[in-house]
Amino acid sequence: MRRKRVSLVSRERPAKKRSAAAASRDASILKAALQEFTHHGFAATRMEDIARRAGVAKGTIYLRFKDKEALFEAIVRKEISPLVMAAGAPLQPGEPVRTFLERSLTPLVESSGRARRVAIIRLVIAEAPRFPKLGELYFRDVVEPGLQAFRRLARQAYDNGELADTAAIKYPQLLLAPAIVGLLWSALFDRFEPLDIPAMMHAHFDHFFPAKTMTSQPDRR
Repeated sequence: MRRKRVSLVSRERPAKKRSAAAASRDASILKAALQEFTHHGFAATRMEDIARRAGVAKGTIYLRFKDKEALFEAIVRKEISPLVMAAGAPLQPGEPVRTFLERSLTPLVESSGRARRVAIIRLVIAEAPRFPKLGELYFRDVVEPGLQAFRRLARQAYDNGELADTAAIKYPQLLLAPAIVGLLWSALFDRFEPLDIPAMMHAHFDHFFPAKTMTSQPDRR
């Protein structure tokens, strides 16, 4: 009897379906975890509550995430890390650093997905004193690489003559300030007085960067 040959494409299709199903399941778990953390706090949230909200068995969660801290880390990496890492991408040819900053920071503060990012920041602020590991995870995955990327941008802006001094190299938080303040404002006071974060960010950079780019100067280190 001749053995029936199975094409490579036929074998790939079930694998792709399984991969898509796994990705969808993980997304449901992370969404449920963030909702539970937000509503009940990190300490009070139970894995069975997350499983119930996600519509999966508790054992299914443990197959992918060993504990609540692993869930939190996965949430951060999904919701915030890619946007922060975008700041480490190369500038377009001839693009001023200021233009790049506004282009890369706007997705972080725009309304699409902002509620989830705000929920994560509120969770870190509320829970990090009791659960230092959460603060450590957030610092390692978001804050530290973000500071490194923005310090490089500040150095480039200074060398290009876009910045008049080295303050932003010493304190790259200055470049991130409007996004951070905007997200915190959104978390605490948006229901009382909504804030146009991109407009505030633009105003911040109007004051932070000179009105006209200075002529290129030699390295002033």
